[in-house]
Amino acid sequence: MDQYIARQPILNVHRKLFAYELLYRGDKHYTLDKVSGNQATASVLSSAFLTKDIEDISGHRPCFVNFPQELLEKMLPLSFPKSQVVVEVLEDVKPSAKVIDACHRLHKAGYKIALDDFVYDRTLEPLLELADIVKIDIRMTPLDTILRTLKLLSQHNVKLLAEKVETMKEFEQANKMGFSYYQGYFFCKPEKIKIKILSANKAIMLQLLAEVTRKETDIDKLHKIIQTDLAITYKLFKFLNSAYFYRLQEVKTVKHAIAYLGERELRRFIMLMIISELATKKPGELVRLVLVRAKFCELLGLASPHKIDASELFIMGLFSLLDAMLDLNMKDILGNLPVSNRVKEALLLEPGLYTTFLKVPISFERNQSAIFTPLLAELGVEHKKVSKCYLTAVNYANGLL
Repeated sequence: MDQYIARQPILNVHRKLFAYELLYRGDKHYTLDKVSGNQATASVLSSAFLTKDIEDISGHRPCFVNFPQELLEKMLPLSFPKSQVVVEVLEDVKPSAKVIDACHRLHKAGYKIALDDFVYDRTLEPLLELADIVKIDIRMTPLDTILRTLKLLSQHNVKLLAEKVETMKEFEQANKMGFSYYQGYFFCKPEKIKIKILSANKAIMLQLLAEVTRKETDIDKLHKIIQTDLAITYKLFKFLNSAYFYRLQEVKTVKHAIAYLGERELRRFIMLMIISELATKKPGELVRLVLVRAKFCELLGLASPHKIDASELFIMGLFSLLDAMLDLNMKDILGNLPVSNRVKEALLLEPGLYTTFLKVPISFERNQSAIFTPLLAELGVEHKKVSKCYLTAVNYANGLL
């Protein structure tokens, strides 16, 4: 049976990647509302650690994994490396003698323990003594309750993680309250939407992005861009020599690299480097996310029976967070880019087939199964192909970064 999972980033106070939470995404027959916690966790663990190389998914970061009561009592976390798994105790787990004993043994063995969707109760004190991280849903929990909870938690040696952080205002508020980690997509949105003048560097980059997006771009111009830019040359070599390509022979010259990539892929690589440069003052996870989106969109296009240009879907995914990178309105940005009307409509989330292709990875990222499943059916993509598409996209982004 084909299972698939996704990951959600957890950032630190400096908006740098700290860890990922691995999340169950169901299969063809069992969606999130039809599967038990035990099945979901077992699926995530087997997919991440037994079927696939965990490093492909985690990028050498810790992975938070939800553990329901039964799997904790059976000491299942001990079957997986403590350096890669953070044991997330679900909010409905009762602090029974077996659970407390299991957490004590895990703590003693060196595993990190996180309490999910935490709401304070005196009976949870034994678990708090063993926990390293406490997760609080800042959207579902009233502010006065959060403040009261933080006061009680100040007596324990735990780090605070704010969940469902969707705006910069929420991030800043949680930061002031003393949270150390943040989970949510606040970093995917523009911090300011207003007319502003771009810095000279970003203006040049946007012009260059427009140039490489044109179908009639002169390949010689692209060659010159690479040869005169040490940073792009270095990244090109690193990318081509990454595990993503599984090359038998190392690429050592610009000429060799250009010949290996070809015109289309060379243009695409430069677009990726420009996107990375435009987002230099943003959280690194923003670039990683957009790279995964771009490749995911392209692979979905190739898997779909719709006759569609998959390379356009790649560009669409790649540009889907330009507004957050530049802190500008998407409509203003698109006026300077020679992309097709279908791509423009999708980036503005107007109805259409391209928009459906873009909404699939977005809903997948955000655990919106009620949205994701019908969209996938609309595209005609088989469920069993989704996991492969997603993991390939993650490998692709890891290879670049």
